Amino acid sequence: MQDRMTSVARVTSVMAKMALWVSGAGLVLMTVLIACQVFWRYVLNDSISWTEPGSVMIMGWFIFLGAAVGIREGYHLSFDILLHVVPDRVKLWLHTVSDTVVIGFGCGMVVYGTQLAVNAAPNVLPSLGISGAFDFMPIVAGGVLVVLFSIERIARRLSGMPTARFGETELED
Repeated sequence: MQDRMTSVARVTSVMAKMALWVSGAGLVLMTVLIACQVFWRYVLNDSISWTEPGSVMIMGWFIFLGAAVGIREGYHLSFDILLHVVPDRVKLWLHTVSDTVVIGFGCGMVVYGTQLAVNAAPNVLPSLGISGAFDFMPIVAGGVLVVLFSIERIARRLSGMPTARFGETELED
């Protein structure tokens, strides 16, 4: 089972790296767009109408993709005080409970994000000229990755492989 989990971990590691690259590129692109908007507005006395909604849309992508990777790497929020006083077996169980709750949250992101996207699909964003569904696609994509990465964490734990936790050294995949 560990051989199979190692293969899965390699695939999810590549997915996480791709998500981080997309997030990083989005952060840089958003920064460039805002800088262009400031230059056009204050230097050229003109305004680009699509930079602000475009930047907000890009921000959604890097926030939700980056958050999903943070979950895979063990940087999501948790309440760790209890973990300092319980035995190791209980810690593993509590980590699994935590990951299960995160799966539920990710499923909610997918379901409700999809509903929002479907409801907004007929609307056209005026300054961008695209469907309003694009505003909600980062929620769905991030939710899918949150679920996938949380399932991976539980499967790693069940197969006896370590998972990253906040503050611990990085694990090899």
